[in-house]
Amino acid sequence: MTLTASEGVYRSSLLLQFPWLDHGFGGRKAAKWPPERHAALVQVHGATVVTASEPGPQGEGDALVTSVPNLYVTIRTADCLPLLLVDPSQRKVAAVHAGWRGTVAGIPTKAIAAMGSDPSDVWVAIGPGIGPCCFEVGDEVAREFGASGRQCIDLFAYNRQRLIDFGVPALQIAGEAPCTKCSPDEFHSFRRSREAAGRMHAAIAIRP
Repeated sequence: MTLTASEGVYRSSLLLQFPWLDHGFGGRKAAKWPPERHAALVQVHGATVVTASEPGPQGEGDALVTSVPNLYVTIRTADCLPLLLVDPSQRKVAAVHAGWRGTVAGIPTKAIAAMGSDPSDVWVAIGPGIGPCCFEVGDEVAREFGASGRQCIDLFAYNRQRLIDFGVPALQIAGEAPCTKCSPDEFHSFRRSREAAGRMHAAIAIRP
């Protein structure tokens, strides 16, 4: 995936092919999504998917789905992976927050199920998150990924393979975004800054 930056927003070349779509991954500079057209969640590092039909708070969860034009579904990250999903056949979109817990619980595929989509129709852009270079975990977390001992886990590769196994074509998944911890000038990182870390916003919407 090629990410192009403009005014602090990074856009995926994979999704730019859909002219009826607006999307982006925010960097350190605040993304300028129209606040009056936002739908957002209280994120809890789980696998709950919520369908949004209007702007405003949508309760607790870690993925938002909508088919409503001009409604931006948004999520916030600071090392966790942001995924933006599109089903062109049904004109449905989703924004997914996938930390390691949500990844293990399969939240990206649960979002596809909530969309009511055939996985072969879905396109996925995975935005900036912590890379395998920096995401070292202990034995307890490693076991959740089928490993043991201290390991560096590749959340990008794990989510990509789960999506492929679910039926999303490999050519319809893009996920070669930069590591957030390695890029202090571009991205916030909880691993790097701990409680002082800011948050980045990713969003997707169907144009009116």
